[in-house]
Amino acid sequence: MHAGEETGQHLAQPRPVFPASRMLSGAGVREHSGWIVDIGALLSLKSAIVLTAFAVFAVWERVRPADPRPLLLRIGHFGRAARERLGRNAALFVLNTLAGPLIVLPVTWWATGAGAGLRPEWWGWPLDILLLDLWIYWWHRANHEMPFLWRFHQVHHLDEFLDTTSAFRFHFGEVVLSALARALLVLLFDMPMTSVIVFEALVLASAIFHHSDAKLAPSVERALSMVVITPGIHWVHHHAVRADTDSNYGTFFSFWDRLFGTRSRTERFAGMPLGVERMGERGLMRLLSAPFDRQKRAKPAPRSARQ
Repeated sequence: MHAGEETGQHLAQPRPVFPASRMLSGAGVREHSGWIVDIGALLSLKSAIVLTAFAVFAVWERVRPADPRPLLLRIGHFGRAARERLGRNAALFVLNTLAGPLIVLPVTWWATGAGAGLRPEWWGWPLDILLLDLWIYWWHRANHEMPFLWRFHQVHHLDEFLDTTSAFRFHFGEVVLSALARALLVLLFDMPMTSVIVFEALVLASAIFHHSDAKLAPSVERALSMVVITPGIHWVHHHAVRADTDSNYGTFFSFWDRLFGTRSRTERFAGMPLGVERMGERGLMRLLSAPFDRQKRAKPAPRSARQ
């Protein structure tokens, strides 16, 4: 049961439902297991973490890129292709930003308040983070294995280069579907909004990091890759070879792929072709319409990259 505290007494109360505007303004306060949390302040902290991660790795990859290519927009490299790519990614980011307060946040808020109250007191937020990361592994894998979901997810993979902006390049339809699917998990395990927001901050910061072109010392990357997803792992997932594209599904923790046998043996290499096998990048409008186009997915490469 979730309880609120008032005048020194614990009184069972229904969970309040606030519109997104009140949550964002700081007026939304969620009570969970005796803790009173200002959701608006927590969302502001999440935004600060994500913006800091973006700023750090956006500068890092331009000062010390691991794989410098013309598509990386940086000082002295303002080619047309790089500008157009940045414009596409920025437009998709704006659309997803609009979908957040209109759909994703209200759905998540409802799910955190509609649980049956069966959550045991010993189940803390670290277990929520672990469970959410396991869920996102299987959700990501489903986006590759289910044709309907791939229609949306391919928009992310059609990017022929990776940098910090790739972390936000998703079709808004995928963002909405992901929020709806996650809401079921939140309902089932009666997760508080706090756990979901903390997880989102970790995942977004991690996505910025492992999509980035920031150059790491090999020893540092090896050490980090034992626990979390690094650029060396995730760039292989974007390799324009189907066998590699359908591997390395982890988002934050790296051990899920090892546990479930989906870790690719391919090593990242300079000049690795990125994108979708036998498909090319598209303009913005074609990216938005991609889920609804008639299409055939490329057949797997003859040899698996995991062999």
